Amino acid sequence: MLDISKLLEEIKQTPFDKVEIVSPWCGRVSFADIKEEDPVAGPSGNWLEVPGTLLANVEREHNPKPVRAPEKGRIEIIHNELEGQFIEAGTPLLTLKHFLTKQEVIQIILKQALHLFNAPERAKYYFVPEVDVKIRAAGHRSVRIANGMDLFIMSRMKREAILPYSGPEGLIYSVYFSHNENVGAGEPLIGVCPEELMPIVEDVVARVQAEWEEQE
Repeated sequence: MLDISKLLEEIKQTPFDKVEIVSPWCGRVSFADIKEEDPVAGPSGNWLEVPGTLLANVEREHNPKPVRAPEKGRIEIIHNELEGQFIEAGTPLLTLKHFLTKQEVIQIILKQALHLFNAPERAKYYFVPEVDVKIRAAGHRSVRIANGMDLFIMSRMKREAILPYSGPEGLIYSVYFSHNENVGAGEPLIGVCPEELMPIVEDVVARVQAEWEEQE
């Protein structure tokens, strides 16, 4: 069985992700007025309509295209040697250190503690009507599922097929897909928690909420 407390302590030892920012385009690069250790902001607003901090511009055919921070963090490395140089798409420009939020820590733990049922192919997924009704009425954690149960409708290229669940019996603890959006093959659709493990998982989530200190 996964030692959730040990996993939480391991995350505390390195409470951040390193995010490599690469150029989406080829062109001549010029960095914004930034330096290492500067804080940066990711997209914000209800619909992420406010862009993240400007990191660099890549000029293509005399048209500068902005490269912005994809999430909140601090600049760790800037490849200043590239300033003014023509670069290829995919060239690393900067590295950000993103400090994990409480919600991100919880998701890391849950994805290891729960049984993840993954999408078998790229498609849109929907709960079958009877399950969808239960979720709308009482939430997904009220739905108990078992191996072989018809759970999803998989929609791809104007064809639909029923996708049964395979895995241990339990409650749907997490849902990882959104309505009417494509899910890539191998990406998780749901996380299932056996009922006997529910108190342990809930206890760890409560600990993270109470103890985790988010860094600027």
